[in-house]
Amino acid sequence: MTRKQRVLFICTGNTARSQMAQALLEKYAGDKYEVTSAGLEPGTLNPLTVQALEEAGLSTDHLEAKGTTPLLKEHFNYVITVCDRAEQNCPIFPHALYRESWPFEDPAAATGTEEERLAAFRRVRDQIDEQVQSWVASKA
Repeated sequence: MTRKQRVLFICTGNTARSQMAQALLEKYAGDKYEVTSAGLEPGTLNPLTVQALEEAGLSTDHLEAKGTTPLLKEHFNYVITVCDRAEQNCPIFPHALYRESWPFEDPAAATGTEEERLAAFRRVRDQIDEQVQSWVASKA
């Protein structure tokens, strides 16, 4: 039995983008990758993240915001930051084989009505979806 490669997605708060990336990679290649996400300053999973993911048919029951510190000594094949701030401030993961940066805008920074804010979450979810699919295809 082949061991799954481990992927860690990091953003600032682990409330939106990294959670979306985790859920989407699990959808497309959960049989090949063990996926987790974390934040530099973990907050609380944004309800609009949950709504955007569930609208796309993705399970969110297992998602929870967590920090990077407990993961620093773990082994990862890939550490992928999904925002510029996380890329600039990301700690060194000494046991990571590869590090990548996929900067996406922060949907939590969107203003306006709840529907306008949800539209920002959907847009970022769809951008991350395209990136994850492209990344998975490049690894095949």
